[in-house]
Amino acid sequence: MFYGILVLMFYRDNRQHHTPHIHVRYQGSEAVISIPEGELIAGEIPSKQLKMVLAWIAIHSEELVVDWELAVNGDEPFRIAPLQ
Repeated sequence: MFYGILVLMFYRDNRQHHTPHIHVRYQGSEAVISIPEGELIAGEIPSKQLKMVLAWIAIHSEELVVDWELAVNGDEPFRIAPLQ
């Protein structure tokens, strides 16, 4: 979580979107964003928060891919530092 943005990765969550992704929540808005491309897959969040999430993904893309592999295999992902 950073700047009121909650970032989630769910276990075994590769059936619906078929690509590494995160779920993002901000003040009642929800979105799904791909990790490798940083593309909005579903939902929406305000553009300012989306830009922050995309910057965070760019900074932590390698860590996110590792966490994705852990999560889809049912293992505990590592916590990733928030955007500061």
